[in-house]
Amino acid sequence: MKKREAVSNIMKKDLWTLDVHQSSLSEAKSIMEEKHIRHLPVVKGEKLVGMISLTDIHRISFGANYNQAEQVDSSIFNSLKLEQVMKSDPTTINAQTTIKEVAETLAKEEFHALPVVDESNKLEGIVTTTDLVNYLIDQY
Repeated sequence: MKKREAVSNIMKKDLWTLDVHQSSLSEAKSIMEEKHIRHLPVVKGEKLVGMISLTDIHRISFGANYNQAEQVDSSIFNSLKLEQVMKSDPTTINAQTTIKEVAETLAKEEFHALPVVDESNKLEGIVTTTDLVNYLIDQY
């Protein structure tokens, strides 16, 4: 196993993103469901301003437990803005961060994804726990 391998070797670079001012919670939910992804970076231009996860969406979709999911989802999703639900100013890494450092951060902070940004906070990619597991599988 390579000990100093950069996360740039395993991160996803072709990303779905949401614009902080033009995207909605309904759009976030639809993209996650259609693309089978659990995390979406939120950007303003090319700059990362937040992250939203499927867990965040589920937290506000409490009506699903009461057989009123669509009615509740619709009213809640229409009353909340993306920036009210997303994690603002998320923890980030750069493309040269080692895979080991990423694993340590994800384990310590109990995150499931980390956005990868350059020195000006421009979004370059994302790395998830699934990317790490697939990397480990490839090592064996």
